[in-house]
Amino acid sequence: MHNQASDGLSCGMIDAFLDMMSAERNASANTRAAYARDLSDACSFLARKKIGLADAGEDDLRAYLLSLGKNAPRTQARRLSALRQFFKFLCSENRRKEDPTRFIDPPKLGRPLPKCLTEKEVGLLLRTVANYPGDEGVRLRAMLELLYAAGLRVSELVGLPVVGIQFDRCVVLVRGKGDKERVVPLGEPALEAIRQWLPVRKKMLGEKRASPFLFPSHARGKVASMTRQRFFQLLKELALAAKLDPRRLSPHVVRHAFATHLIEHGADLRSVQSMLGHADIATTQIYTHMAGDRLARTVAEHHPLSKVGS
Repeated sequence: MHNQASDGLSCGMIDAFLDMMSAERNASANTRAAYARDLSDACSFLARKKIGLADAGEDDLRAYLLSLGKNAPRTQARRLSALRQFFKFLCSENRRKEDPTRFIDPPKLGRPLPKCLTEKEVGLLLRTVANYPGDEGVRLRAMLELLYAAGLRVSELVGLPVVGIQFDRCVVLVRGKGDKERVVPLGEPALEAIRQWLPVRKKMLGEKRASPFLFPSHARGKVASMTRQRFFQLLKELALAAKLDPRRLSPHVVRHAFATHLIEHGADLRSVQSMLGHADIATTQIYTHMAGDRLARTVAEHHPLSKVGS
């Protein structure tokens, strides 16, 4: 039965739960604040039904999650996770005998497809950067060609040593996550762009400076590579020059394009996994969905029989 004591108990237990998260699980201030918001939202809903959160039953919590709307599965999943942690804490403190969330299944989220560029859009970017003037244009072209040719992570690109490019074998040696090394083949456009960049790189460094990085920083007296933030900024500027939405372009989007376009042209999943440096092939499989969706749209838009019912 609802009363003010019940509300007070709920508020007190939420505070105790948040203190436990900070002290025992080393939760950050942001994590603690997120749990507080989620539990407060559930409290507000249940208060309208004159129920304290600490006293809520399974049906009460199902009604709350349903109130979030069917179109908010991620919000539902996050709030349910917060409630699970809270009631698990209550049970451990002997404030509840049973966890009312134990039979509530989280919503099916699906997996959001990452942003991707079409082959035409990548071609437009490469043509645009090829017309960039000056030494920085030569550098950006080499970076973009290499990024798209090898599907590198941005940290791998900016941190790549000069010795990572092996012209005789037409490959790049990449040291990726977990300090694991992989070998990715390079096509002639990328190799040629790097050949043109190397003498420019030497000139930009100056005779008295040396750097192991293929794309070194301009900072004087500092041996470092270009920062990820700077390359991100250069890509945004390139998108504007190519009349593409800069919000759609990032180093990771180019990496997605590399993988998706390979699969669209018949590359097998294991090979793409190896080139991307994915530990689990399940991570690579998302690109088969991206390619499949695009092919389905192509059929729907261009196959004559798809228009019969229109």
